[in-house]
Amino acid sequence: MGLDEPVQRTPPTGRPDPADRPAIPGGGPQSVASVLDVGLVAHPGAEAVVGRYGRLSYAALDEAAGRAATVLAASGVRPGDRVAACTANHPELVVAFLAAMRLSAIWVGVNRSAAPDEVAFLLADAGVRVAVGEPSFVAALPGPRELPELQAVVVADPAEAGGEWAGRLAAAERRDPGPVDPFAPAAIAYTSGTTGRPKGVVHSQHNLLLPGAVNAQRPGRAPGRPGVCLPLTILNLMVLGPLSSFQSGECCVLMDRVDAVGIAEWVSSERVSTFSAVPAMVYDLLTRPDIDQDDLRTLVEPGVGGADCPQALRDLYQRRFGARITTGYGLTEAPTSVTRELPGDRPVPGSAGRALPQLAVTVRDGRGGVLASGEIGEICVGAAVDGPFAGVYTPMLGYWNRPDATAEAFFPGGVLRTGDLGYLDGDANLFVTDRKNDLIIRGGANVYPAEVERVLGALPGVAACSVVGLPDDRLGERVAAAVIAVPGAELSEAGLRDGCAAGLARYKVPDRVLFVAELPRNAMGKVVKRRVLELFGADGAAVAPPGPGPGN
Repeated sequence: MGLDEPVQRTPPTGRPDPADRPAIPGGGPQSVASVLDVGLVAHPGAEAVVGRYGRLSYAALDEAAGRAATVLAASGVRPGDRVAACTANHPELVVAFLAAMRLSAIWVGVNRSAAPDEVAFLLADAGVRVAVGEPSFVAALPGPRELPELQAVVVADPAEAGGEWAGRLAAAERRDPGPVDPFAPAAIAYTSGTTGRPKGVVHSQHNLLLPGAVNAQRPGRAPGRPGVCLPLTILNLMVLGPLSSFQSGECCVLMDRVDAVGIAEWVSSERVSTFSAVPAMVYDLLTRPDIDQDDLRTLVEPGVGGADCPQALRDLYQRRFGARITTGYGLTEAPTSVTRELPGDRPVPGSAGRALPQLAVTVRDGRGGVLASGEIGEICVGAAVDGPFAGVYTPMLGYWNRPDATAEAFFPGGVLRTGDLGYLDGDANLFVTDRKNDLIIRGGANVYPAEVERVLGALPGVAACSVVGLPDDRLGERVAAAVIAVPGAELSEAGLRDGCAAGLARYKVPDRVLFVAELPRNAMGKVVKRRVLELFGADGAAVAPPGPGPGN
């Protein structure tokens, strides 16, 4: 059976039936609303989060989250309402998140690098009722015509001790968590899609807790002082950073800089032991001459993911930490990681490791049939069938307000279809052979060509375009665009880049623009991405376009 054969689809069941709701093993929290309980019982006075402008113990964080719940409720938030937030990595963001969870609201993180058009779409699509954000975010919000459901906006400026958010918290009474359904919708993580507009992946509190519970019970795990430097407004980072730390009773250091010098300062001053990073971050951290390597003495094997790792970084990492970089595979719909190499495993070249304890990874044909080892098919994810976490995993609740896309994302039985192609070897190691929908991974950030093409194609003078990823030793890939100009139009690379920057986050703006007379297409008229990539040459340098056309 081929991958293009018809699929018998049924929608996912959504929340499990009340009689079939799995408990997370190990005796830990069963909802995000109670995630602080580990630290509150063991050491309430110990630090839970540290940011540039403040430190909160477990007891203080619990108190702040209770007061913030009162503030959000007074602003009109009820169970099921969407709460959006946008700040840098500061404790205020974690406080607002925990407050939303205690109210059974639905969290929507908004990346600070998002363009105004992207922000407007996310808030409107989610039907956000209350937004909390730093002054620049609030000032750029569209008006009520574009966001009719937005009822209240709260300015949270971490650098201003007497600001609106801090003042309202100080005046509020603590609100203790009420009953929470851990299987109800709790957060929407927007991920770009093939239509050029993001789709909202809906997760429950149960889903958000499971990765941290698995990590806390990992054999041989040593306690540490984890940090997070990638944006906490990305739901996966909230899961892997604060939530995972709280489930282990640790302090999470919220780093508000992503440059190597800034990260080194945080590691040195706060004794950070590990953090999740993209390859370029770690490479710069270990090679910049203005960074004293002694400042990194507490750093033990930072996690590297999000992009292919050049061999130079692998060698450097091995020398510095005495361990090899371990790779993995994950996606927002999981959420977070799906497979991972373990440091003690025998290296398997090209492998993304084996399924995490809560998951079962299968490779299937177009009808959902499981393929044998070595056969290439669609990578699919479901609940583990054995071990302590058997049957505990529940799939995402679907795509927000997109029932057709939700139905297409599952095989019967709630098995998630990733859209990625790969195969399993005889030892259950996963090999990913083709990323979904020509995804570009630039410095660890996902860039979907369709989204860039939508913005680029709408610019005056652009007749057609195709976006691809060029290999890059530092970032993994860079965004490149081949463009056909309208006859007589005067276009420039700089002008098109500026036009894209008005509608896209900075990392999505093409690094290269090549003007061509035509785009390579197949017999059905579809643009052949592989041949577009060839236009830029093996090293990413532009080669002569087919036929006459404007220069670049």
